[in-house]
Amino acid sequence: MASILVVDDEMGIRELLNEILTDEGHTVYAAESAIQARTIREQMRPDLVLLDIWMPDTDGITLLKEWSKTGQLTMPVVMMSGHATIDTAVEATRIGALNFLEKPIALQKLLKTVNKALELSPKYVEAEDAKPAQSSVPSSTAPRPALAETTSQAPAEGEYISGIAKTYFDLPLREARDLFEKAYFEHQMQMMGGSMTKISDYTGLERTHLYRKLKALGIDTSRNKGEQ
Repeated sequence: MASILVVDDEMGIRELLNEILTDEGHTVYAAESAIQARTIREQMRPDLVLLDIWMPDTDGITLLKEWSKTGQLTMPVVMMSGHATIDTAVEATRIGALNFLEKPIALQKLLKTVNKALELSPKYVEAEDAKPAQSSVPSSTAPRPALAETTSQAPAEGEYISGIAKTYFDLPLREARDLFEKAYFEHQMQMMGGSMTKISDYTGLERTHLYRKLKALGIDTSRNKGEQ
C-alpha cells in the first residue's frame, strides 16, 4: 500500500488519521511541524502528503510554496483546514495542491480523496503496476467464506445443541448476540486482512457505524494494522 505523510500540529488529528489510514493498510508518518515534515519528506519520500494549513511555525501554504519552488513537489498534496476561506483553497490549488479537505474531516470524504490522490502519485502508481496480479476480495454476491460452509448442512437431530451452539443457547439473548457478533467481526477482520473498507463493503455497514460496533464489542483493530 501507500506511504502517507500527515502534517498537523493537533495531536488528535494526527492520531485519528493515523488510525484510519493504517487500518486501510497504508504506512503513515506523522509530523507536527513544517520542520519535521521537511525531514520526513526528504528521508521517506511519501506517496502522498496531507498538509494542515494553519500551523504555529511555518504554515502549510508556505511549506507548499517552498516544495514547489525547490522542485520537491513530486507527490500529491492535499490541504486540510477548519478555518480556511475559498481564496485560501484556490491559492493552495494554484500553487500545486491537488485537493482540499475541510475539518472536521468526514470519513468517506477522506478515503475517497486519498484514493483519488494516490491514483495520481507517480511513485505509488509505479509500485502498484510492478506488483503481480492478485485475486479480488469476495464481493457481496460471492459465496460467504467459512461461515456459509459450516452452516450449509443441518446437523443431525440430537446434535443441534452442541459445541458453540450450546454455549450461545445457555446465555441470555444479549450476551449470546454480542458473543456471536464479536466472533463474526473478528473472523471478517482476519479474512479481509484488517481492511475497514473491505469489511464495510462486505457487511453492508457504513464505516462510522462499523467503527462504533467494533469498539462496543471490544475488538482491537490495531492488531491488524499494516495488513492487507
